[in-house]
Amino acid sequence: MIGSNIRHLRTLKKLSQEALAKDLAITRSRIGSYEEGRSEPAIDMLIKFSDYFKLPVDTFLKTDLTKTKDGAFLKVGENRILFPMLVDINDDELIEVIPVKASAGYLNGYDDPEYINQLQKIKLPFLPTGKHRAFPIKGDSMLPLKSGSFVVGRFTEDIRDVKDGRTYVVLTSSQGMVYKRVYNQIEEHNGLLLVSDNKTYNPYIVPIHDVLELWEFTCCINTQEYEEHELQLSSIIRMFNELGIELKALEKMMQ
Repeated sequence: MIGSNIRHLRTLKKLSQEALAKDLAITRSRIGSYEEGRSEPAIDMLIKFSDYFKLPVDTFLKTDLTKTKDGAFLKVGENRILFPMLVDINDDELIEVIPVKASAGYLNGYDDPEYINQLQKIKLPFLPTGKHRAFPIKGDSMLPLKSGSFVVGRFTEDIRDVKDGRTYVVLTSSQGMVYKRVYNQIEEHNGLLLVSDNKTYNPYIVPIHDVLELWEFTCCINTQEYEEHELQLSSIIRMFNELGIELKALEKMMQ
C-alpha cells in the first residue's frame, strides 16, 4: 500500500510529482517508481515521507489511506494519530464500529492502526461534520438507554472543550470505556466529573492524565425493541432523576 498511499497523500496536498520530489530533494522518476510499485522506499526514505506528511511510518505500511477523504489527521497527545474520516466508493463518510464482544479490547487497540483498520464500518449520512465512531453500551447506568445499544460519538480533540452536562463516551486507562454525563472540573480537581443518569450510581472524578479519548454523543442506535413496561418505567425514573431537587424543595414547602 506504500505506493498508493504516497500518491493519495500527494494528491490531497495538490502536489505534482515534480513538486513533491523537489521538496524531498529526490528525482521525479523516483517518486513515480514508488507510486507505480516498481520499487519500494528504503527506511530512510520512509522516514522522510513520514516527516513530510506528518504521519507515523507504520501508517504507511499498515493502513490503506486511499479510503480517507482528506488529510486532516488529528494528533492526540504527543505520539498518537487519529485516523481521518473514511469514505466508500460513492464518497459517503463511514464510521468505525466497536463490536460488543471486542469492546474490552478497544483499550489495547485504540491507537493501533491495524486494529482500527480492521473494524467494521457503517454509513450514517445524517451525522454532522467531524470524526465519528460507534461504541457498544453495557449496563443500566444511563437509563433509558438500553444495554446493548450503540452510541455514536464525535471525537473531542481537546479535553478542555468538554461541554458541561453533555454525554460522552470516555476511554480511560484505568476503567476502559464508559458512557457518562461529563462536567469539566479541571481547575478544581484536575479531572472530569462523570455522572450517571441512573442515580443509584455515584458520580466520580477521573484525573485528566487517565483520560485517553473523549467522544461527544451524536446519536444512539437501539438494537432491541423496548417493552411497554420498560418504556413506562424508564420514563418515570428519568423524570424523577431530573426533577429530584425540585421535588425535595416542593416537599419542604408542603411540610
